[in-house]
Parts: sequence; structure tokens; C-alpha cells
Amino acid sequence: MSRLFRSLSVGAAVLATSPAIAQQATPARVTISGYVRDAATGENLIGVAVVSPGTGQGTATNTYGFYSLTLPAPTDSVRLLVSYLGYEKARWAAPVGRSLAHDFRLRSAANNLGGVEVVGSREEKIAQSTRMGTVNIPLNQIKAVPALLGERDVLKVLQLLPGVQSGGEGTSGLYVRGGSPDQNLILLDGTPVYNASHLFGFFSVFNADALNNVELIKGGFPARYGGRLSSVLDISMKEGNMQKFQGEGAIGLIASKITLEGPIKKDTASFIFSARRTYIDILAQPLIKATLASEGQKGSIGYFFHDLNGKLNWKVSRRDRLYLSAYTGYDKFYARYREEDGSNYDRNKAGLGWGNLTAALRWNHVLTDQLFLNTHLTYSKYQFNVTQENESRYPDNNGQAQTDRFALKYLSNIRDFSLKSDLDYTPTADHYIRFGGQFIQHSFRPGALQVKGAGSDVDSDLEVGSRTLASEASLYLEDDYRLTERLKVNGGLRLNGFLVDKTLYPSLEPRLAARFLLTEDWALKAAYARTTQYIHLLTNSGIGLPTDLWVPATAKVKPQKAQQFSVGAARTVRIKDEDYEFSLEGYYKPMRQLIEYREGASFLGTTDNNWQDKVTSGDGWAYGAELFLQKKSGRTTGWIGYTLAWSKRRFPDLNQGRIFPYKYDRRHDASLVIIHHFSPTLTLSGTWVYGTGNAVTLGQGRFQLGDYQEYEDYGGRNSYRMRAYHRMDLDLSRTKKKKWGEVVNSLSLYNAYSRRNPYYLYFQRGYLDQYGNVERKATYKQISLFPIIPSFSKAFRF
Repeated sequence: MSRLFRSLSVGAAVLATSPAIAQQATPARVTISGYVRDAATGENLIGVAVVSPGTGQGTATNTYGFYSLTLPAPTDSVRLLVSYLGYEKARWAAPVGRSLAHDFRLRSAANNLGGVEVVGSREEKIAQSTRMGTVNIPLNQIKAVPALLGERDVLKVLQLLPGVQSGGEGTSGLYVRGGSPDQNLILLDGTPVYNASHLFGFFSVFNADALNNVELIKGGFPARYGGRLSSVLDISMKEGNMQKFQGEGAIGLIASKITLEGPIKKDTASFIFSARRTYIDILAQPLIKATLASEGQKGSIGYFFHDLNGKLNWKVSRRDRLYLSAYTGYDKFYARYREEDGSNYDRNKAGLGWGNLTAALRWNHVLTDQLFLNTHLTYSKYQFNVTQENESRYPDNNGQAQTDRFALKYLSNIRDFSLKSDLDYTPTADHYIRFGGQFIQHSFRPGALQVKGAGSDVDSDLEVGSRTLASEASLYLEDDYRLTERLKVNGGLRLNGFLVDKTLYPSLEPRLAARFLLTEDWALKAAYARTTQYIHLLTNSGIGLPTDLWVPATAKVKPQKAQQFSVGAARTVRIKDEDYEFSLEGYYKPMRQLIEYREGASFLGTTDNNWQDKVTSGDGWAYGAELFLQKKSGRTTGWIGYTLAWSKRRFPDLNQGRIFPYKYDRRHDASLVIIHHFSPTLTLSGTWVYGTGNAVTLGQGRFQLGDYQEYEDYGGRNSYRMRAYHRMDLDLSRTKKKKWGEVVNSLSLYNAYSRRNPYYLYFQRGYLDQYGNVERKATYKQISLFPIIPSFSKAFRF
């Protein structure tokens, strides 16, 4: 551990002695600071623009709703204008001779749509920001996008963005700019979530009703983020209504959910609680039991998942605020059956379960008017279990009753404890400095196997498996600096260290992003980021199955590394008082020291550190261009996205060392999302997606040796393309006002024109007739998963 901290000491000294951070007396300036909140709920608002009209200088609220703006001391008074899409603008003016604090409470606006409330997101124009590859989707759009089986899903909406792909039909995995699922840092209230999928990948773990903000970063990563190569998905939960008790929920075909929030003490403390559960297992039980009974068996087979979110929010003082949040989610598949014949019987149990548990304690403290501190203590755990139990009773050769018992349990998990401190410092309106550090204690158990048995042929008791501990620490410094009226840069440096089994992996990661204004609405942008990832996901399928294993970098298996270069242009176009955001970005991302299973290897039998003998290391390249046009406000909202991309891999031990396309290399990917409000109570939304077919490996021929040994001759890895994928979804929602609140009835069509999209291919044998003629050719057959699927859901708010 001491080696790790000694390697970071130089970075700590740099941060401690940085002249940019040291506060200096500025009698010629005044600082106005405070929070911007929703007037109705007290919820902190993120990314709100706070501007001084007289000077043209401004800032934006941080992740916790705090702003700080330092201005030249006025001769008469300070005037501020606060604006946020979907809210009424707020103005404030006061004679100021010294620094002071002032909070704003914004009221929701109808945006001149005849009562149609369209709440949006950030007010800062896309051309003004230095950020690249960053998308913020308003939650009202996420909830309006058509859903599979009535379940509104955050990750499925993100799959409709350029540069983001799904793993397959209906799945919620994210493949960002040629990367794999483990290369996405998914944060829920600052805590990593290691498996974001339910129902074998068809739904995500995030309940949209409990969320406040969703931001996806695909490139140009700020220095404050680290540990992954491809993306950061930063999700913030609501903080709870501090003014009044309220709730919302929904009843769908396969699941129901409810969210409750309200004040514990008005304007001082609040809570929010959200729950969701499927009832597939309950609805299907009568049919399953009847089927088993027809086969002479008793038992049950089922599957369900649940989610629980909770958060407490306490304003301790004007300068201090505490948050306590937690999430737990679990999937369980089970099968139990019994056959009886007099005193003899055969009992069998099998189960597969997986889930996440996260918790976070956060303290916000305003150190000075210009310096904001956030300290975060988090816990995260992901685990899956495979269990099997068998018990048989039967007569032996002498007619005596004999009982055999066998039990198997396989477990894999990853567990993190983390302490993180971030500071936001705004010495002037031209500088926004962030710095801080984090320490993480990882615990990995790639596989733990327990086998027990007793009987005439079995007499064993085996336990295998242990933990691997690793420590990770980081320091960072970044500055969003306006050099001139046209040129603005975000420069930063991140210093990481990872210690495992006495092996230290340090890394120094420069980050740089810049924008140059051609006009007020046109900007050219460029970004560079170097990233290091110290954990790997061993996966056979690539679609986020629960049997994927998280493992650390070791002395034998090195950490993943990547660089990403991005260039582009951005513009905000105003047409009839409505803004359209346009961006065009190109990127190139070389990746090193990626790992894959060797041919024929899998998670089965993986224990202790023997997984290191099952993997091979190689390189990857991803490059392409993305076009994005988005409209966030008005009667009609939505976006158009298009991606032209390549993603390749090369492993010395795979495909004879030749370069091959990544499984989810997709040349063309297009999406169209339209949400139209006919009235305050009637909304129609639709999506259309198109993508080049997935790359798969197929056999080119089969031959047989002897009577039983059959071999298949495979072509190049991922050398065959499945058919192109395209689909249209529709949703019609009507809102009915009630005395106690409102009810929203939604009718959705998934795959509206019932396209038979390929899910996987299987080999169908050919055969000859009695005369030796070919009666059926040997060929590959396509399996399609979902035809047109109508669904109905009922949501309510009170």
C-alpha cells in the first residue's frame, strides 16, 4: 500500500501547491454564490446558466445545483439572469459591495405550448461548451420513447444515440464507439454499477421515475473521470420533494413500480423511495404446474427481478448538506420438481441468481464562496450464484433403500469500498477548476466452487476459491479556461495507481478539449484523452449475461489502455424561436492489452487465479464519424442520429493472428426519434432504427471421421454478416386528470411492421432420400426473437 501512495505523492504535491488554487484577496471583485432549485420540489437543478448581462460573464450550476460567479465590483448593483430550459427565467438585482450568497427557485414554464409542459435540460448552447461526445437526454423524452412490454428503459433510449449500439435484439447492453460493455463506467449517484441488466439483458436496472439527470460521455473525458476506456454514464437520483408528499407509478404487462417522495421536515429534510418487481413467475405458475403434472411431476419453474431505490436528503446548515442513498436489485431463476414412485423419489433444485447492492454517503460543504467540496463514501457489490441440488432414493441390489445426495454451488463477485473528495473552485468567470482524489479497495472472487455429495457412488466434499484484493488510487486536476472570447479549453491531468499482489501499475493520463467559436453559434472542437482500465470482464457471449466474470489486472494480465482523438463541429440553429442542436464528430481510438477467452474456454470451472490461463491478450482499433441533430423543446421534440464506424481486433492466439472485425462492428447505424404533443393530454412518439448486421463466425464445411467423430471447418473469425437490422416502435399516451392527480394510459407497438430481425443462426443438416438424391440442403437457419408486440401500461401521479 505504501508503494502506491509514494507513487502518487508527487501528484499530491502539485495539487497542494498549485498557484491557481490558492485564494488571493481580490478587493476589486465580488462573488455571488448559492443554489438553484425547483420552486415546487426543492430539487437541485444541474447545468443551469447563471449570467451577468452587464458583463456577459457567466457560469453554470454543478452536479449538486451550486453556482459561484466572481465579477468586477459594480459601481451600483449586480444583476444576474438565470435560465434553464423548461423553466421561467429568473432575474435578480441588488446593490453589492461585498461577496454574498443568493439562492434561486425556478418555476416550471409551459413553453407557450398551450399548457403542454416540456421540461428540458441544459441551457448552455452546444457551441459554447468545450465538451465533446457528451449527450444529455431530458427525462421527459426518456419516458416518452416507446418501450418494450411497457417498461420505459434508460439504456434502450441511449442505444438510439449515434456511437452507441445494443448487443442484440431487445438487449440493454451498451457498446460505445467500438468498445465492450466492461469499458463503460456506469455511475448511480457516483457509485459504480457493475451489471446494469435484468432479464438476461432485456431490461436495465434503472427505474426512470427515481432519476433526476442522465448524462453520457463518449469521448473527450474530463480528468475527474477515470477507470474505463469507452464511456461514462453518470446517472443522478432525485433528492426527494422538500415541499409536499407525492408519488408516481405504473402497472405494465410484466412489471409494476411505484415511487414515493416527500419532506421529512419541510425545507430541511426529504426522502424518496422507489420499488419495481416483475410478476412473470406468478402469472405463469398455473400453466407451468399443469404442464409438469401432465408429465407426472410436481414442482415449479419461475423467474423474477426486483429493484429498490432509496435516498435521504438533509440540509444540515446553509453550507452543509448530507445525502444517504442505496440501491439493490436482484434477478432469480429457479426450477424445482419431484418425481415419486411409492417410497422412491427423485428431487431436483436448480437456481441462477444475480444482483447489485450499492450505497453512498455524500457530504456537500461550501468552504468559501468560490470553493465547493463534495466528499463521497461508497460501497458497491455485484454477485451471481449458480446452485444445483439433487436427492434420489431407490432400492439397491439387495432391496435396501439407498439415498444419494449431491449439491453444487458456484459463486462469483466483485466488491468495492471507495472514498472520494472533489473540489470545485471558481476564482474568476474565466476559470472553472476541479481537483480531487479517490481511493478504492477492490475485492475480486472470479469463482468459488463448492461441491458436496453422499451416496453409494459419491462421497466428496470440495471447496475451491479465494479472494484477490487490489487497491486503486487517483488524483486529478482540470481547468475549464476561457483564453479569449473565441477560444476555450478544458485541460487536465489524472494520476492513477493500481496495486495487486505486490505489482504496481501507475499511469499518467493527460486530457485536453478545446472549442473555437467561428460565430456565436458555430464552433470547431477537438479533444484528446488517454485512459487506463484496471479491471476486465470475461465474457463468452458479449450480451451481458450474469455468468460474465469481473477480474483484475495481475502480474500476468496487464490493464487495458486506450487513447481517443476527436475532432468536430457544433452549431445551435434557431428556427421560429426553437433551438436545434447540431454536431458532427470524428474519432479514432486505438486500444491495447484487451483480453478474450482462448478458443473453447469459458467461465465453467474458473476458480482462484486459473482464469489467467484461459485468456489471451490483444489490441483493438475503433474509428468513425457521428452526426447528431437534436431538438429538446417545443411541441415536437426528438433527434436524428447516424454513425459510420469500424471496430477491429487482433489477438496473436485467435484467428491465426490476423485482424478480424469485432463482434459488434457495425458499419452503418441510424436512428430517428420523434415525440409530438398534440395537446397537453395526448402524445404520440415513434422510433426507427437501422443497423448493419452483426459479424458472426460460421462453419464453411463439415466432415466426419469414423462413425461418430464429426468436425467443422470454420472460416475467419466474425467473417460473415447477418442480415441488416431495422425496426419501428410506436407509442400513444393519453393523460386523464383526476381529483387526486392524473393517470397516463399508454399503448405501445414494438416492431410495428413485424420485421424478422436475426437473433442467431443455427446449422440445419441436409439429408438424402432413399435414391441418394438431395432432399434437403444443409444450410444455416435464422432465428428471430420478437415479432410485432403490442403492450399496454397505466401510469399514475399524485
